[in-house]
Amino acid sequence: MIRALRFLVLAVVAIILIVIALSNTQIVTLRLLPQEAAGLLGLSWSVEVPLFVALVGSVLVGLLVGFVWEWARERRIRKTASVQQRKAKALEREVEQLRDRHQAPKDDVLAVLESPNVPARRV
Repeated sequence: MIRALRFLVLAVVAIILIVIALSNTQIVTLRLLPQEAAGLLGLSWSVEVPLFVALVGSVLVGLLVGFVWEWARERRIRKTASVQQRKAKALEREVEQLRDRHQAPKDDVLAVLESPNVPARRV
């Protein structure tokens, strides 16, 4: 059910993007710098693309910047989680070692023989 709902939402988004693309086919010129600044610096880079390409490209660049910004912001959280995970694993190993060390013998005879309070007999 959830999978079908996800495909339905993706299909609706795809249809909306296709409609926007088909209705915005006018050619626009994208320039690196304003014409006055380009004349002063000698950089007059420009490209002509359909308007929908400029719109979709702007959205994708915005998403990329947002993802990178969020990833950098959460670095401290990831570092803390990594340190806590290492501590938890070390404590789990220590608990297992203590359990193994304090485990009771399975046989009564072995318990008597391994007991430090029983003096050794000479034969």
